[in-house]
Amino acid sequence: MTEPEPPPGQPCPIRDVLDRIGDQWSLLVLHELEGGTRRFNELLRGIGDISKQMLSRTLRRLEQDGFVRRTVFAEVPPRVDYALTELGRSFLDPMRGLVRWADTHHRRIVAARRAYEAQGDIRGDIRDGA
Repeated sequence: MTEPEPPPGQPCPIRDVLDRIGDQWSLLVLHELEGGTRRFNELLRGIGDISKQMLSRTLRRLEQDGFVRRTVFAEVPPRVDYALTELGRSFLDPMRGLVRWADTHHRRIVAARRAYEAQGDIRGDIRDGA
């Protein structure tokens, strides 16, 4: 079965997808769900520095895009579980590659940033025509 073509006028597929999963929190949420089904507070604790509002917004977007399935159980108090869908699981391999790459190269990136900032005064003079 082939995927349906997006309607005319849709944004570039690469930009559209990367804008959503490449935000500050989506990869961390997907990474947490890689270990299996989680409840909201488990995700909150696992990620650590995300607010409840931002986690809720991120989960909604991931659910909207088909990466995450939200299941509500009719209990008192209500229980809500989050899990990866088939689409979400299909993203794990590329995500792991990106995470490995980031781990491997993070020190070099930080060093490059520091070197760039150290040259800031020189670049500023050149840019300003001084």
